[in-house]
Amino acid sequence: MHNLGIERARALLARTPLVDGHNDLPWALRERLGADPGATAAGIDLSVVQSGLHTDLVKLREGGVGAQFWSVYVPCQLTGHSAFTATVEQVELVHALVDRYPAALGLATTADQAESVFASGRVASLIGAEGGHSIAGSLGALRALHRLGVRYMTLTHNDNTPWADSATDEPVVGGLSEFGRSVVAEMNRLGMLVDLSHVADTTMRAALDVTTAPVIFSHSSCRAVTDHPRNVPDDVLKRLPGNGGVLMVTFVPRFVSSAIAAWDERLAEAMTAAGRKHADLTEREAFLRTWDGAGDQPKAGLADVVAHLEHAREVVGVDHIGIGGDYDGCPELPEGLADVGGYPTLFGALLDRGWSEDDCAKVAGRNVLRVLRSAESVATTRG
Repeated sequence: MHNLGIERARALLARTPLVDGHNDLPWALRERLGADPGATAAGIDLSVVQSGLHTDLVKLREGGVGAQFWSVYVPCQLTGHSAFTATVEQVELVHALVDRYPAALGLATTADQAESVFASGRVASLIGAEGGHSIAGSLGALRALHRLGVRYMTLTHNDNTPWADSATDEPVVGGLSEFGRSVVAEMNRLGMLVDLSHVADTTMRAALDVTTAPVIFSHSSCRAVTDHPRNVPDDVLKRLPGNGGVLMVTFVPRFVSSAIAAWDERLAEAMTAAGRKHADLTEREAFLRTWDGAGDQPKAGLADVVAHLEHAREVVGVDHIGIGGDYDGCPELPEGLADVGGYPTLFGALLDRGWSEDDCAKVAGRNVLRVLRSAESVATTRG
């Protein structure tokens, strides 16, 4: 890596907002400090380096992050009213963090607001809900989340919802049920981005069939490069130019490295044999602490992420790629991208490989801001 590439990347990110599609800091804080949003926001000082987290205000500045979709994830073990309540608490935590650090963060619910907050020298804070279980089967709950500032919803997390199949569960409805299609239609009406990370291939295709606005994959990579169900197959990627949507390439090691994906498959088999659920992130981490294969885990690197970006550029073109790191949502990240401060390293590598500054600016944030604007326009048109 040439320092010149990194310096050029820093200059690029100073004038173009890097819009990261997915960061799980809110849940990481809840796990550390509890469910009460006010107490959690007050219980940690993010203005200084936090060694146990991938994200703090210092690292965000180092990384040149201009806008962040904060995930208001809640686990699939929470269902019904409990899931909705916990999601609202997580939304409130994001608002509390913005209130606590007004010089560093600014709330954004539109593309224009995101650009305005970035221009003021702060990180534009957008909100994304992760998993359709968050709305407890209620379009009213979906509308309430939108009113509270949520601007995307991932249709499923690791488990199915009653109305949509997940990539990491046994299929039940064959993609989207009739209610699932009505969820997509309502999201279009509201101007909320339909996020197809985590969903089954059938759900991806069904959502693309019914949506009237561009979709996103907030944190997924390419199936053709790493064969993992959380990644997107080429036939779906090829539909993005027609839809206008964006694949936000993620850094999760088992999604970007084929060697780690194979190791993870062995872990899944061992967990199944022991009667444990691999898709349950809590069970997975607990099992890993005792599994004799844990020490064999390979390492992912910057080159693995670059390979996914270059494949996506080949298949869908540079206008349909973004970035969704998934920081604080997995235990470790690829070497060179250990925390949110690593983005200049990534974009420096792309510049060194001959990507133009204009193309890097599109991937950094211009593409996803265009998609958000388009969703807003569809909502305005439909009333």
